[in-house]
Amino acid sequence: LLMHTFKGCAVQNSKIFSCSAKTTHFTNQTLQNVEGTGWSGNLIFQSKSTDIHQNLALEDWIETNVDLTNRRLFLLWRSHAAVVIGRHQNPWAECDLGAMWRAGVPLARRRSGGGTVYHDMGNLNLTFFSCRKLYDRQRNLKVVTEALRRARPELDVRATERLDIVLNGKYKISGSASRLSRKASYHHCTLLHSADGSALQSVLRPSTPGIHSNATPSVVSSVTNLTDHAPSLTDMSTVHFYSFSTEFGLSSPLSLLDPSDESLFPGIGCMASELRSWDWTFGKTPKFTIETELSLSDDLTLEHTTAQLHIELKNGLISSIVITVQDQWLQQTLINELCDVLTGERFCPHRVAAAVSTLIKSEQDETQRRLHKLSNTVISVMG
Repeated sequence: LLMHTFKGCAVQNSKIFSCSAKTTHFTNQTLQNVEGTGWSGNLIFQSKSTDIHQNLALEDWIETNVDLTNRRLFLLWRSHAAVVIGRHQNPWAECDLGAMWRAGVPLARRRSGGGTVYHDMGNLNLTFFSCRKLYDRQRNLKVVTEALRRARPELDVRATERLDIVLNGKYKISGSASRLSRKASYHHCTLLHSADGSALQSVLRPSTPGIHSNATPSVVSSVTNLTDHAPSLTDMSTVHFYSFSTEFGLSSPLSLLDPSDESLFPGIGCMASELRSWDWTFGKTPKFTIETELSLSDDLTLEHTTAQLHIELKNGLISSIVITVQDQWLQQTLINELCDVLTGERFCPHRVAAAVSTLIKSEQDETQRRLHKLSNTVISVMG
């Protein structure tokens, strides 16, 4: 799902969700009424939410609570600006957490695998649910490519062996990821319609240098917006609604879902809260190591030196840290005290800054100034 290098962005306020297909509002009878009908039990939904964690929770709720035996469900959704990483990824290696924090862009970790993707209102998301027996990512992507070909025959779009969708043989417009449980599955993909390319570039770059990890890395791809090649392509939900209906042979209205409605989706609020939590977003990061060189200077004496930083991290926590400063710039006993304070802390700049404040205040003059500088330099590594 990675989209890093952006080609020719032209952001537009296209109404990619202005669906002209017949719509209904979802009730707790919607799924129950499928039973006993003459068709195969396929349903098509559109989320009313633009909150990334609510929409990810909706995917998980459907997978967990809906009987998908011999049934396909199709969900269309969008979210406000967010960065979404795969289940087994390292956020410090995938995105600029500092830039995201300053821009108010949240980070989410989904339960499926795959790479990192930038979301905003110019990015359409499509989720295909089925039982494992009906799981077929190639067929799902055919829904997307056929929809685009019908809407704009001049577009050269095709699915790749990596299960991406590319335009003109080189620009990625869609990436895929999936989750399979014992009986159910879902496959979701993105579709770049009119995303903010400058924002995408600013956040999809590493926060921290010198990371060594077995986490799943994203694959850098050149991407483009569909509107850069077909400016009048706007009603994306309608074309995918009809393409899904045609591919899987059904006649069903498009039902609108409100994933914040606990009466329809019991427990979904707790699922969304878990996805928002630090323990899930950062704490599920596979263990990793950071090895990097720090540049230090005393702002008063202008004396410069370097330091070697080695950090071991597990579950997003600092399990061990070693700092070796050259030229006796700062007493090693004090550096060891700093390392002791940081051990066991979250790898989080705000938490670390609070943790070291007492130690810094206990020193004076040059020692305090240099300890403060070292602490801030270590914190800067955290993004």
